[in-house]
Amino acid sequence: MDYKNYYAVLGVARDVSQDDIQRAYRKLARKYHPDVNKSSEAEPKFKEISEAYEVLKDKGRRSKYDQFGSAWKQAQRSGAQPAGFEDVFSSFRFQGGEARSGSFDFAGAGFSSFFEGLFGAQAQPSAAGGAQWARAATVGQVGANQEARISLTLEQAAKGGERELTLTDPTTGSTRTLRVKIPAAVRPGQKIRLAGQGGHGSKGSPRGDLFLLLDLEPHPSLRLDGRNLHTTLPLTPWHAALGGPAKVTTLDGEVTVKIPAGSSSGRRIRLRGRGFPQTKGRDGDLLAEIKIVVPRELSAKERGLFEQLAQESEFQPEDV
Repeated sequence: MDYKNYYAVLGVARDVSQDDIQRAYRKLARKYHPDVNKSSEAEPKFKEISEAYEVLKDKGRRSKYDQFGSAWKQAQRSGAQPAGFEDVFSSFRFQGGEARSGSFDFAGAGFSSFFEGLFGAQAQPSAAGGAQWARAATVGQVGANQEARISLTLEQAAKGGERELTLTDPTTGSTRTLRVKIPAAVRPGQKIRLAGQGGHGSKGSPRGDLFLLLDLEPHPSLRLDGRNLHTTLPLTPWHAALGGPAKVTTLDGEVTVKIPAGSSSGRRIRLRGRGFPQTKGRDGDLLAEIKIVVPRELSAKERGLFEQLAQESEFQPEDV
């Protein structure tokens, strides 16, 4: 028999705990069981991982394997077995006294009780003397995927960070709190997958996944459109006419921009790279649209100045 690295077969290190070995086996068994996986390599892979688990799950067998495993090829060539090696497969049965590929008999390996606990099935001997696994009527099911909505401010969606989320179980009414890491530059309607945080599985199967659907709270002054942000920049008539500095709200706070003299309502001031961040490509822009606002009530002096301006100015709106 060629030496097999059973630790490598299960994808674990040599110093892992027995619980880690069992977890690794359960994961691989669910993936490669022939009743679940119909690919041609599933059955031989399933037999290989089952053989590895049967040795490593038992502390005594595992100890002997760790002690004599490296001598298995030499023992095969010499026809002799290292002392204690025969115990490793004492609970296995082979057809015709040979350990031929594909002839491993699970029915005699003491493995069926564990498999029944995992999949709800028992091994049934085939007519040829091998083992065929009965299709399980009560195979453990992976938990259902669940979905929840989470509402973010525009700043939270742009910068990411941790959020605390309290979920209520619709069946039991119980609640649980999760700390969720929100990646930067997430967008409304996007989903965040939390593996293993969904519904409970049956018969020891893993939980499903939880998908968080992102909603965006309205911002008091910014509006997201694609990767650009839009805002309104209110100006007095004299500010718009004379130009000068003005404050514009961005995701990072207020910044000062220069208003060109003679700006009318509808004119846009573009702040490049001040829009919504992007995971790929350049960040969006912030477009501040000027809106000229006049006072609802005028003092006597203000009225007099506007009347004087009306008399002095020859400007007409159609001249623009």
